Amino acid sequence: MLKLVVQTFLTLDGVYQAPGGPDEDTSGGFKHGGWQMPFWDAEGDKVMTQQIAETDALLLGRVTYQIFAGFWPKQPDTDPIAKKFNAIPRFVFSNTLRKADWRGTTILSGTLTEGVHKAKQTPGSGILAVVGSGVLAQGLMKEGLVDEYRLWIHPIVLGSGKRLFPDGFVPLHIKLVDSRTTPSGVTMLTFRPEKK
Repeated sequence: MLKLVVQTFLTLDGVYQAPGGPDEDTSGGFKHGGWQMPFWDAEGDKVMTQQIAETDALLLGRVTYQIFAGFWPKQPDTDPIAKKFNAIPRFVFSNTLRKADWRGTTILSGTLTEGVHKAKQTPGSGILAVVGSGVLAQGLMKEGLVDEYRLWIHPIVLGSGKRLFPDGFVPLHIKLVDSRTTPSGVTMLTFRPEKK
């Protein structure tokens, strides 16, 4: 059974919105898209390559799915991320999508618990990665369905944008199990839920 891992790029003030580019997600008038790119370095690339190698399936929210489906299938197989993401099973939670054009994608509806159980049955011994997909990640956290958190904290404060842990979020008890910092100042933190 796969391990459900939330993998997210965050600013110091907890923003996850549009790390990759200016037009990635401008909802709410967000004007800081692409904030993550100046911090990318060889160490981050090495860790990302390792994490992608462990990924046996993707679990995405609708918005992230649509961003990924519009990008990754158009990339050459010489790109290792594209090769991996295009080959592995993908699951997308949505009550509005009726079909998924990205071959190998299953649309999930119903409860998060049922969908996660189905997705975790994918063959393999690695991870079911939740990449981006902040709203989905928040739902998974509230339901206690996350096995591990891999949060990359970037040394930048934006002051606005969608936050992974917004005001009023449910208490979350997690234990730090690993940390490292890249030369560009990104702190990579790995947490697991505390046993109660």
